[in-house]
Amino acid sequence: MNILRPQKIIENDLTNIVDLLKEIKEDDNLENIKIENYKQENIELNDMRIEKAIVSNTEIMESNLDKNTFIDVEFENCNFSNTSFENCAFIRCEFINCKMTGCNFVDSRLYNVIFNGTNMNYTNLSMANIENTIFENSGLRSSDFQENKLKNIILKKSDLTRNKIF
Repeated sequence: MNILRPQKIIENDLTNIVDLLKEIKEDDNLENIKIENYKQENIELNDMRIEKAIVSNTEIMESNLDKNTFIDVEFENCNFSNTSFENCAFIRCEFINCKMTGCNFVDSRLYNVIFNGTNMNYTNLSMANIENTIFENSGLRSSDFQENKLKNIILKKSDLTRNKIF
């Protein structure tokens, strides 16, 4: 199976975002950005679009990021624990060594997404449309895959203990 990776992003062409909340209020579409070492809890960012971005060493926990679109985004060493991504679209995204414990992906679309070394224990992926997606070396303990549309999914060296799949 051929997974389309995020388009090649040249770091020198990216705008560094220091305060995501301020940037989003000005423009709900962010493109060619880099978010690094950002920490925030209990935020709500909805109906935004982030395209061609690198997000690294970032913590956005216990937040609501529903109805957003992420295209060609590389997430590395991020912590999104207990954050809701309900009704989101992830297209050509990579999550490398991220912590996503207790995240909500209900009714989301994951297309050409790679989760590698990511802790997704207690994650709810119910009613999600998941296509061309790899879960590699990732924890999915006690996670939910219910009423999904699945196509071309690879679960490689991932922990599915106590997983609910219907």
